[in-house]
Amino acid sequence: MLILALRAKITSMNWHIIGNEWASKLLSEHVGRGRVRHAYLFTGPTSVGRRSLALRFAQALNCSQPVTPGEPCLNCRACQQIQRMQHPDLSVVQAETVGGVLKVDQIRELQRSLALAPYEARYRVALLLRFEEAHPSAMNALLKTLEEPPAQVVLMLTAENVDILLPTIVSRCEVLRLRPAPVEQVGRWLHEHHGLSPEQAQLLAHISNGRPGYAWRLAQQADALQQRQNLLDDQARLLAGNRVERFRYAEGISKDKEHFRQALMIWLSFWRDVLLCCAGSSASISNLDRQVEIQVWAERLELQQTRQVIAVMERVLGLLDRNINARLAAEVVMLDLPFS
Repeated sequence: MLILALRAKITSMNWHIIGNEWASKLLSEHVGRGRVRHAYLFTGPTSVGRRSLALRFAQALNCSQPVTPGEPCLNCRACQQIQRMQHPDLSVVQAETVGGVLKVDQIRELQRSLALAPYEARYRVALLLRFEEAHPSAMNALLKTLEEPPAQVVLMLTAENVDILLPTIVSRCEVLRLRPAPVEQVGRWLHEHHGLSPEQAQLLAHISNGRPGYAWRLAQQADALQQRQNLLDDQARLLAGNRVERFRYAEGISKDKEHFRQALMIWLSFWRDVLLCCAGSSASISNLDRQVEIQVWAERLELQQTRQVIAVMERVLGLLDRNINARLAAEVVMLDLPFS
């Protein structure tokens, strides 16, 4: 038993997956025991590590010099090519832009390539990213491949949650539901492996809500962290502003739907922190650098008022994926924000 436990720990470490070690252990065992399924679906919030886990799984499947079965070396030519998403037996399919549409023609082109035998690897791997963005016709087209998968083909889909996908697709996949890692673990990872100061590492771990990809992007891209600050500053001005100022802001931000989406996600994080404080929760807030503002609004609003703000933002965020009028959606948010 001790040997098995140590082996699982080593494998998890070599996969370099922060949080969700259970998932890397499970996939490693599938490879090591020869029980690989034909299709996997990785779900979870953006930047939680869905793509990273899928790529590591592809490396475990096709590594030419595995440390042990299911444990990729990460250094051979195959592992390096897969990491760069440039391996000849790896097909990556996704919408052209985040929030765009994955089209049926992309699925049909993928199906033609999957009909061929692998060029040099053990498996042909198809990685379908952000599959919630697939057009219904694209989802239906993929069903045929899921029902009659070609030999030596493994399909990996990523999506935020299963509710947006066709139930028939979900039922034909091995579903792995990923969750954010503990913020303390993400903070240690940023400090020990990437050289951030303990204070900066703790801040980014909290801001990211335990999503390693988002935390690392904030650490690497100063403009991403600055954008967050700017959007929170914008919200502070809007809360103190009048309806004319809010509608003017709505007109501007609605011209870039992806920017509007980012604003909603950042503002939601702020109001969820307010909700925690309103409820007297002992859970740690995400926006540590906005603690004073959060406490002010927690004392000013009732719990139900805070829930209403969150509900409106969540509803609008969901509707943005359905191509609603972005300006109208932005105006709805502006009307429901409380006034200072």
